[in-house]
Amino acid sequence: MRVLVTGGAGFIGSHFVRTLLEDGQPGLEGAAVTVLDSLSYAGNRANLPAAHPRLEFVRGDILDLPLLLDLLPGHDAVVHFAAESHVDRSIDDANVFVRTNAEGSQNVFEACRRTGVERVVHVSTDEVYGSIDSGSWTEREPLLPNSPYAASKAASDLIARAYWRTHGLDLSITRCSNNYGPYQHTEKLIPLFVTNLIEGSPLPLYGDGANVREWLHVDDHCRAIALVLRKGAAGEVYNVGGGNERTNREIAELLVELGGADTSAIRRVADRLGHDLRYALDDTKIREELGYAPRVPFEQGLADTFAWYRDHPAWWKPLKGSGRA
Repeated sequence: MRVLVTGGAGFIGSHFVRTLLEDGQPGLEGAAVTVLDSLSYAGNRANLPAAHPRLEFVRGDILDLPLLLDLLPGHDAVVHFAAESHVDRSIDDANVFVRTNAEGSQNVFEACRRTGVERVVHVSTDEVYGSIDSGSWTEREPLLPNSPYAASKAASDLIARAYWRTHGLDLSITRCSNNYGPYQHTEKLIPLFVTNLIEGSPLPLYGDGANVREWLHVDDHCRAIALVLRKGAAGEVYNVGGGNERTNREIAELLVELGGADTSAIRRVADRLGHDLRYALDDTKIREELGYAPRVPFEQGLADTFAWYRDHPAWWKPLKGSGRA
């Protein structure tokens, strides 16, 4: 099998690629991988092996349809990670999010249609559902996004569905909860707080920190994507949850404890515009239909993530000035 991975130098995409090259995804052993990534601020070539006999790296943009049409022939599947993904940035400038996440995704699906790619997985987010006060979202919930980022991802999900329904593209959609783990850009909450603690800087906590997120280790997420790639049904959506609900304040306190600091390091800052209060996914479908279950205990995964950033300052220190960290 030959797989094209868009956004494969980013946080989640690169983890997926590394596990493929390590034959760590059952049923996908020996797969050849082409990574297409524009290497924007969130993409890092150092996230991937410098060389591997089954890896080809192409620097390019999913907005470039001729490039996609030239690149895709000979590939059996596409896993589409490439996206702008930071809510704060989307509030400042929504245009690049709409172009990349909606128009860019349409280019990917159109190129797959024209070149006869047999299988596509479109990687999305729980944020397309909006905010939920209690209970959890199933895949049948309406899309009610509240940030420009989430709206642009919802648009890409609907375009994906249209390519399945209209053109018969063998495409499935995954929607995950908040990911964490090594190689995540320092603009995101956990690596921002971890690296600030390492540097002795305060932790900027939005509002009262009562916003609830469900946390999923990147390795569990990538195993779910691989399952959907192999076994998922065309036109179907699969929620991928972690089952670990924590307020942002609780995350900050856990990290302060891991860092040997005290809660005085936590500093409240003005809340984000339109900040969703709570996300929660019902992932019964992927568990029952495809046999998925997360494996990484949250407390252990968080401790391992803290240790990774502590041990790899050369990777993250250059990023501290390039994002919003």
